[in-house]
Amino acid sequence: MDWTGVILGATAMAAGGVLKGAIGAGAPLLVVPLLALMYDVPFAVAIFVIPSLLGNIWQAWFYRAHFLPLRFLVSFAGAAGVGVFAGSLFLAWVPGDVLLAGLSLIVFLYLAQRFARPDWTLGLDAGARWAAPAGFLGGVMQGAGGVSAPVSVTFLNAMRLERREFIATIAVFFAAMSVIQLPTLWALGIITPDRALLGLCAALPLFGAMPLGAWAARFLSRGVFDRAILVLLTIIACRLLYAAVT
Repeated sequence: MDWTGVILGATAMAAGGVLKGAIGAGAPLLVVPLLALMYDVPFAVAIFVIPSLLGNIWQAWFYRAHFLPLRFLVSFAGAAGVGVFAGSLFLAWVPGDVLLAGLSLIVFLYLAQRFARPDWTLGLDAGARWAAPAGFLGGVMQGAGGVSAPVSVTFLNAMRLERREFIATIAVFFAAMSVIQLPTLWALGIITPDRALLGLCAALPLFGAMPLGAWAARFLSRGVFDRAILVLLTIIACRLLYAAVT
């Protein structure tokens, strides 16, 4: 057994659990690239699907009192489910360097907009109109590379949601994608029984660390939460650009 890989993977899962417990997103950013570097992208995506599904079902239930209107959730999460199916086909057959570079550019442009106009907000009505396109594109990215945050987190951050609303919404979004992604990757042969078992084991450090992140987040103001999301997006954009050019 590769104990170095096990330790590094478990550590990344635990760190991702802290981040997810605190702000509802970011775990794939830590886990998927590390596993992809040690093995490959299909392996990394396959291992993370089950922990993602279980963690997001739990968070969606825990924060259910803070859901956005049903129409928004259905559009955003439903389109994500369709997108993740398409993205899974890309994962099996199509290289994604151009897509990664394009998405990094989108995130950098959004960050520039936020710094240039810090008071700009995408209202709920406008967000509802863009929910389906944003959900679909986020789903494609999740299916193709295991990371949808360049689209999903950017979109929800533009709406300036309160932390609990953000976590409730992103949890439904991630869970919907995982429900579609898991059987799709199984049918494509990317998830195997061995990888499914590894995914179940990987869920343990993720779940174990999420309460720590949730406890720490009690001390975050709305402004600090918003800045934490912007820092996360900056890291995501840089990683995407690096992945696209190397």
